[in-house]
Amino acid sequence: MNIDTLYRESISTRYGVTERKKQELDRLTQEVLNAQGTVEEYEAIVNSLTQKLDKLNAELATAKTNKDQSLSNKDAVDTVVDNAKNLLHNSEIVVNETSKANGDIRETAEQANSLINKLIYAAEIVNKLANLVIRKKATNPLISDELISLVTQAQTDANNAVALTLVALESVFASQATTSESVAAVELENEQIDKLYKLLTEGDVALEKPDNASINSASTTDLKNTSIKSYLYEAYTIASAMYDEVLTAANDTSSQLNSAKASLSNSQVKLASLESGLAAANAAALAS
Repeated sequence: MNIDTLYRESISTRYGVTERKKQELDRLTQEVLNAQGTVEEYEAIVNSLTQKLDKLNAELATAKTNKDQSLSNKDAVDTVVDNAKNLLHNSEIVVNETSKANGDIRETAEQANSLINKLIYAAEIVNKLANLVIRKKATNPLISDELISLVTQAQTDANNAVALTLVALESVFASQATTSESVAAVELENEQIDKLYKLLTEGDVALEKPDNASINSASTTDLKNTSIKSYLYEAYTIASAMYDEVLTAANDTSSQLNSAKASLSNSQVKLASLESGLAAANAAALAS
């Protein structure tokens, strides 16, 4: 039954009831109106919190995707760094072995075969590293064009080193000068791999070696690590923090929504009870 109708009916019968009953009806009517206002207030709160939670859940899904991708990038750069480190180590071995071979033609003949195998292995790793970085470039804009250029150059240098050393092997007994060329080639390869590794782990600072005065005048802690590894680690840290922040907000909002729903349910029960009481009081007043 509509409250206004009940109220008008209670007014129309005011002359048939006592003043005490009229005051009771007025009191019950006011309580019903107050209860209706409380219900409407909680309904508005529940609707607002529901919309907020839906938005936060959408943001949480996006944050989760970003966090997962950042973790994938972080793991990938770890793999690239490990491969570059192994490549650099193998390249240094090649340089040392080739330098020793240059002092003795006979030893050069014996060591040349080992050198070729190691160079081929190094070239394969360079090719794999280059392909990996190029693939990651397509999905990760943080990887710079400079890195792509460096890995491509390293790939070319490694392949050239293999070719040069094969030529050196064929003519090792004819001229020690050929062996010297192979030394220069592997040293060039080692230099390129060293630059690549430092770009991955140290960034621009590794490519710009300061003089002694600069080193003495500036603390190494003041030098920002601009490496790809550092950027991807930082991106993962930021993505994780953003995910945790949105998750906390979503959990808080969910708790508030559950509390508001409980309050709404209680207020609706109270309103129904007051409406029943008012209807009964009006019925009794009309019957008197």
